[in-house]
Amino acid sequence: MRGSDERSGALFSYVDLEHRVPAGHPLRQVRMVVNEALNALSGDFDRLYGRIGRPGVPPEKLLRALLLQAFYSIRSERQLMERLDFDLLFRWFVGLGIDDPVWDHSTFSKNRDRLLDGDLAARFMTEVLNRPKVRRLLSDEHFSVDGTLIEAWASMKSFRPRDGGGDDPSGGGRNHDADFRGQQRRNDSHTSTTDGDARLFRKGDGRESRLAYLGHLLTENRHGLVVRATATRAGGRGEWEAGLAMVGTLDGRHRITVGGDKGYDVRDFAVGLRALGATPHLAQNRHVTKTGRHRRSSVDGRTTRHPGYLVSQRRRKLVEEAFGWIKTIAGQNKTRFRGLERVGWSFTFAAAAYNLIRLPKLLETAT
Repeated sequence: MRGSDERSGALFSYVDLEHRVPAGHPLRQVRMVVNEALNALSGDFDRLYGRIGRPGVPPEKLLRALLLQAFYSIRSERQLMERLDFDLLFRWFVGLGIDDPVWDHSTFSKNRDRLLDGDLAARFMTEVLNRPKVRRLLSDEHFSVDGTLIEAWASMKSFRPRDGGGDDPSGGGRNHDADFRGQQRRNDSHTSTTDGDARLFRKGDGRESRLAYLGHLLTENRHGLVVRATATRAGGRGEWEAGLAMVGTLDGRHRITVGGDKGYDVRDFAVGLRALGATPHLAQNRHVTKTGRHRRSSVDGRTTRHPGYLVSQRRRKLVEEAFGWIKTIAGQNKTRFRGLERVGWSFTFAAAAYNLIRLPKLLETAT
């Protein structure tokens, strides 16, 4: 018998979202870990919210929605709310019922800004890693460090002299004409009028300079999960200083190894690692300088002769997979925030999302 093509409306809804999500869907394990981590952060949420006034967006639901934004590469809060309105999987993950209204995108953004003011992203990532089933996946002896460029949300036209001088913009409108040819622009004499924390920086020789931040990751070498993440102002020593700061926050007193690429093969960084009780497994940088001098590596045969050094050199490349996902899928190639604190929050939260998206496959393999 042919079925009817007419749409029938119902007075009551009997849809159970729990039954709509397949039992083997990877987000089920992700949501279980996320809920455990959010329960551990309940006290932090209480301190962020007042006890009087109208109730805002529950922070647990807000963070689950932000995770979906990273998982599915959703560009804006407006698009996130539209997707949340019709997607049953999104409603189930966030914790909304089938008939619950979604929030206005501006209301959602204002409530999100409350969480940006605290160091909540780092604590959330720590709580995710502290789950017993996740902790078993981590190495507590071997780590790798690396940094990447995060393009700032600021135009090069906003990079103007600190003393207010310079040529007056011509052409009218916000996107005025500008000619930088022959001008020398430096961070000590210029600043961005849009984002004062952004710095003019280039990642390597022959690359263009741009207003940017530096994002840093410290990963463990067993599965390449991120154990520490931070963002700093772009600068020549930013990667080394951030790497030492992240290694210094690791728990435990036993000897560890820290791998890194040739950019970290500098004496100050190697000495700093040894002072922290870490063995530097850094790629040797022995290039010939422009003056013809052979550069001397800070890592010698006493380190490179061990088999563990070669293992670290292979496993350190796992951090590039994390950067690839964070910058392309989670949208951190160019930040949507201004100011170091907010850029760092967004980058760290994206790193936590990367860990979560990897967990279903890793947990399945571990069992």
